[in-house]
Amino acid sequence: MRLVLPLALSLLLFAAAGSAAPLKGPQAMVAAANPQAVEAGLAVLRRGGNAMDAAVAIQATLGLVEPQSSGVGGGAFMVWYDPRTHAVTSYDGREIAPAGATPDMFLNGGKPMTFSQAVLSGRSAGVPGAIAMLFMAQKEHGHLAWKSLFGDAEALAESGFLVGPRLADERAFPVPQNSAPDVIAYFKDESGAPIKAGERLKNPAYAATLRLIAAEGPDAILKGKIARDIVARLAQDPIPSSMTLADLASYSPHKAEALCAPYRQWEVCAPNPPSGGVAVLEGLGILQRTDISTRGPTDPQAWFELAQAERLMYADDLRYNGDPAFVEVPAKGLLDPTYLDARAKLIGDTAGPPPAPGHPPGAPNPGPDATKEPGGTSSFVVVDRWGQVVAMTTTVESIFGDGRMVDGFFLNNQLTDFSFSPLDANGAPAANAVAPLKRPRSAMSPTIVLDGQGRFLEAVGSAGGPAIISYVLKTLIATLDWHMSMQAAVGLPNLIAHGDHFTAETAKFAPEVLNGMIAHGLDPKPVQYEESGLTGVLVRADGSYAGGADPRREGVALSY
Repeated sequence: MRLVLPLALSLLLFAAAGSAAPLKGPQAMVAAANPQAVEAGLAVLRRGGNAMDAAVAIQATLGLVEPQSSGVGGGAFMVWYDPRTHAVTSYDGREIAPAGATPDMFLNGGKPMTFSQAVLSGRSAGVPGAIAMLFMAQKEHGHLAWKSLFGDAEALAESGFLVGPRLADERAFPVPQNSAPDVIAYFKDESGAPIKAGERLKNPAYAATLRLIAAEGPDAILKGKIARDIVARLAQDPIPSSMTLADLASYSPHKAEALCAPYRQWEVCAPNPPSGGVAVLEGLGILQRTDISTRGPTDPQAWFELAQAERLMYADDLRYNGDPAFVEVPAKGLLDPTYLDARAKLIGDTAGPPPAPGHPPGAPNPGPDATKEPGGTSSFVVVDRWGQVVAMTTTVESIFGDGRMVDGFFLNNQLTDFSFSPLDANGAPAANAVAPLKRPRSAMSPTIVLDGQGRFLEAVGSAGGPAIISYVLKTLIATLDWHMSMQAAVGLPNLIAHGDHFTAETAKFAPEVLNGMIAHGLDPKPVQYEESGLTGVLVRADGSYAGGADPRREGVALSY
């Protein structure tokens, strides 16, 4: 498996819903949810940049062409693979609550706010961390000058980009942000008419913001004029935020060894809590104790086992996952082999009542959670010619975040990822309760898989709110156990099992598979609104890379 790549490589498109001719020889590759972002990443790779350099350019472009999903006003999780050391590093650019946040800030008269009230409030925004995280990681691993990585996105913002169908469609979703004044104003043309798919949208304010970020790094967002603009906008009604300039200036990203666990003969690595990585690893650990590897995507029993593993991992994630700086997250206990044995035995033959959270070794006793987590997220993977890998999931939380725009970008509503109810009926605090300077729990789970010798095998991540964990788990099972290509794996129908809720792309399942799931007690309902946004890259037997981009979106995977 060769991971040291030559410069002379050819360009190949893997269309999101199509197939591609076999590749020969190694290449570098970018897989992302928008072709313009992929091209920005490839341009960096062509001029000698590495995967980390490309990640910066991709994020800068996504913030322009997919403002409903991610941007400089949001946060991110990333894992980085170094082929020289075989080490996987976790970077956490998750937003934090301001120092003035209180446990009851999403209560109204003692009862949880509606999501619409919360998301449109100033209180929903956390201190953005994506740019600070990228700056830290690029300083450590990048090849090119930071200031050189924003030119393509800046030029695109000045000249205008063509609005894609997904952006136009998500503008029509029945979410509260689409009625926000800043969203309505941004998507109007010079005549005042709403901009449609295929029309050009310019954003000179975003271009100016990128120039500042290129020159000043994260200080451009966390200090100075833009920071003052963020604080001022969030201080406006309805329900103003307590965020201050000190909250922004004090932000720092986190770096640590990634959370890794064995799965059969492989090692699977994901970001640390409060990301969804521990839930993905728990789901894999449960499924390793089933016969799912002997089955396949046309077998209803395989989908039943997947659904039951999802229910078990979600039950634990909701109960125990939170910011480890504030609560004890029993990650080791959740992945303990004896504990996984016990959880796997609960799969049974028929989907019964919602499984309760377990009691892993070292677990505290937090109260039940009341988190409302929608999705407005993007995910991408980059592999460079040196074999270095970035898998990053990035978000403003809901579609268009909190609906408030500052200096050409939307602010996040990430704090609505906290539990709206801080206590249960008995007064026990939720692990994901609001607290000052705390990071909310996340489902984001970019994942890297290594072979038995510590060499890169595949990377995958997804958008999709709390269902991200399900989407990533499905794709890992499909590629590792069912030996599917990355493109075929991301295109498989989605099934999300969470408590007593079962949703699926019911029209994409063969009738006999769907009927088999129903016979097992699943009875999934059709998925509505945001779907998966999977992207991934895997290494084939000849050492070349093959990518996949979710056919539900506009993404592509390109090799260089």
